[in-house]
Amino acid sequence: MDLPDLTRFRQTGIISPAAMRVVERNARSLGVADAQMMEAAGKALADAVIRYSPRNVLVLCGKGNNGGDGMVAARYLQHAADVHVCYHDDPLMSPQTCAQVRVLRSCRLTCHPVRCVGDVDALAPLFTEADLILDALLGTGSLGDPREPIRSAIRLANQAAARVVAADLPTPGMRADLIVAFHRPKCDGAEVVEIGIPFEAECCVGPGDLTLLPRLKPSARKGEGGRVLVVGGGPYHGAPVLAGLAALRAGADLVRVASPAAVPPVDLIHEHLPGERVGDQHLELLTGLAEWADVVVCGNGIGRLSHSTVTSLATSCKRAVFDADALRRPLPVADETIYTPHAGEFTRMTGIDLPLQLSKRGDVVRDAAGPGCILLKGQVDVISDGVRVRFNTAGCPAMAVGGTGDILAGVTGALFCRLPAFEASCIAAFVTGVAGTEVAARFGEGLLASDLLTAVPHALYFEE
Repeated sequence: MDLPDLTRFRQTGIISPAAMRVVERNARSLGVADAQMMEAAGKALADAVIRYSPRNVLVLCGKGNNGGDGMVAARYLQHAADVHVCYHDDPLMSPQTCAQVRVLRSCRLTCHPVRCVGDVDALAPLFTEADLILDALLGTGSLGDPREPIRSAIRLANQAAARVVAADLPTPGMRADLIVAFHRPKCDGAEVVEIGIPFEAECCVGPGDLTLLPRLKPSARKGEGGRVLVVGGGPYHGAPVLAGLAALRAGADLVRVASPAAVPPVDLIHEHLPGERVGDQHLELLTGLAEWADVVVCGNGIGRLSHSTVTSLATSCKRAVFDADALRRPLPVADETIYTPHAGEFTRMTGIDLPLQLSKRGDVVRDAAGPGCILLKGQVDVISDGVRVRFNTAGCPAMAVGGTGDILAGVTGALFCRLPAFEASCIAAFVTGVAGTEVAARFGEGLLASDLLTAVPHALYFEE
């Protein structure tokens, strides 16, 4: 893949903590270790601090990786100023930050472990004497209001006359004269520095995206994982079955398949539609089922003669995934919609021929994604909601076998129960590709679409 040609698809502006965790996890999967990112972040912090020529620097470090960034900065500052490091000595300190504590013991600076309010109050003179305080207490992973002893450190820092430089994001309640953000800003007014994160970690889907999927609580009841209705079949009987089973394997609790054909698997609830194909005579029943469902997956094996029924049903769907023969003009549009075309279906639904160059494909898909999110299937999948564009490289040539698109549609539908359209599409493309690659390692070109069914949950819920 020609990554330099895709640079214009990189997102800009403020990034949420959740999205930043995705990028960092993707970077790790590409071979960039936490220690490398921490070293780059700490060096950038130190460079920002040195611009102020401080004589006395107090570095406040939390137990997470943000604290480790501050410790790296302290190491680079040891020859430029008198440095004191106040860190939260907690059993839950991250392994990377623990490693930095060990390094600091060999440096020309003074460490002050704190565990309680009294420990912080005893260091009050350091806050008074400092002419610069480096805030590395809580980063993007912090949740809720700061607790002690962090709260006392915030109080003393706010009372001090020193300039305050924040690492990545100011600790809640802490003032900041300068915010040094890593890779992307997390709030307004930040100065951004690069820490060596590969471009692919942000422009391509990866294992980090799986962190966005909310997991079921121990108290979850049947239905909370999602209710999916698959509407299809008639000319092609197997397609809706594959889509329904894939939705179950991707985490949906209840899956109904409305089809004129028999649906043998006992895990699926079959809603029999009399006749040889889906038609307007079924709309009343289908509309009621659509109201029951969190997501409707429609089009798999349905044939071209049922399109008017599909477009009518779409208006009753809260969320819908349209695939295969549902991808015709006029496009069916639900309240929230995902379209999953391959290249030929994309041309049929838009009237636009896709260019071969991947970056130009990204432009075309983004421009076409208006009424809904588009997941364009191909050697490299292209996903867009009309604003953002992501690429998925997971997958293998053996997945060209018939039925894998139905698997993808079912996985997308299940994830759409718990995620917004764009995120569901990205994760579905990645997980299906990973599952296909895993299965192909066993069966090669003899891969069957149904082989992916047991690999999907492993890729989705047991990623290492």
